Amino acid sequence: MAISINPISPVAFSVFGVDIRWYALAYVASFIVIFWLLGRLMRDKDSGLSLDKKQYDDFMTYIILGVVIGGRLGYVLFYNLPFFISHPLEIFQVWHGGMSFHGGLIGVITAIFLSARREKFNGWRMLDLGAVVTPLGLFLGRIANFINMEVMGRETDVPWAIVFNGHSNVPRHPSPLYEAFGEGLVLFTVMFLLYKKTNLKRYPGALAGIMGMLYAIIRIICELFRAPDVQIGFLTSWGLTMGQLLSGMLFIVGMTMFIWAIKKSK
Repeated sequence: MAISINPISPVAFSVFGVDIRWYALAYVASFIVIFWLLGRLMRDKDSGLSLDKKQYDDFMTYIILGVVIGGRLGYVLFYNLPFFISHPLEIFQVWHGGMSFHGGLIGVITAIFLSARREKFNGWRMLDLGAVVTPLGLFLGRIANFINMEVMGRETDVPWAIVFNGHSNVPRHPSPLYEAFGEGLVLFTVMFLLYKKTNLKRYPGALAGIMGMLYAIIRIICELFRAPDVQIGFLTSWGLTMGQLLSGMLFIVGMTMFIWAIKKSK
């Protein structure tokens, strides 16, 4: 028997008539947590990074722009290009939803290396630290997806299936919670332990490569329970989704990066 849940309003609260949504709060909370933890990790004597307050603030500005611009453009290009060609102004209306992790990742990587070139720090080392803290942001984002009843799972009869009262009578996998656990909590724990307990930080780019591979594996598995995007559906007759395709490509990139980082350092 499915678990019935009353839908939670996507609007957390309003200020002077302006709706503040849970999705926006998740992004804000993510940036705050990452700003704090990344700063702590940078103070580690083995981080190989030393940025003053202004440099760090400027760097985080690059990151925020990279996440928002990359995530939005990734969604536009990978998931719903025909719609946005017909409705170009919708591209800027991010509050309507629609962000892509893979696009955001490309945006963050671009932001890191642009900032590294300007501020004269090792972009690969910063990318490794980013790989450690990013899963925390993914965790909060997936919780917001669940609150918004977005990217829900496929139909199922498992005992923990979810039905949102008044929204749909179809019991579904709570796939955003699967992803919050896998992409968020599990991935953060693994990456943090690899950073703290191994010598991988001595190979700039290695941790980032591992994070790319692990995320890809977790996302591909979670996509088995997640309903495909309505506007795309399955890409093949045997059930390949866009998320799995992009994650497969990410796995190859991550593996290549890891091998390159080890060989380069040796």
